[in-house]
Amino acid sequence: QVQLVESGGGLVQAGGSLRLSCAASGRIFVINTMGWYRQAPGKQRELVATITNGGITNYADSVKGRLTISRDNAKNTVYVQMNSLNPEDTAVYYCNARSMGYAYWGQGTQVTVSS
Repeated sequence: QVQLVESGGGLVQAGGSLRLSCAASGRIFVINTMGWYRQAPGKQRELVATITNGGITNYADSVKGRLTISRDNAKNTVYVQMNSLNPEDTAVYYCNARSMGYAYWGQGTQVTVSS
């Protein structure tokens, strides 16, 4: 069992920045990929960014150049630095980790960007 705890969400004005963190704990053997997904009201959950344990990153086109994902494998923690935020980035952001064929999700953290 892997538990994920997100932090760093909040309310920011357009053009502002936030840094989200997600720490994994529990019975962990190996985590292959960690990442961030988001879900806005009335919309489906979508990928924001992922990073493998080898450091390979993948970003949604909508956030490229504005977001940077990173991880600390020793701490089983993934981060995303979000800059130049706009109201379209408003959503609940969920941490995801994949390990041994299972996908784990955090409870989510709200990010609200005001205009």
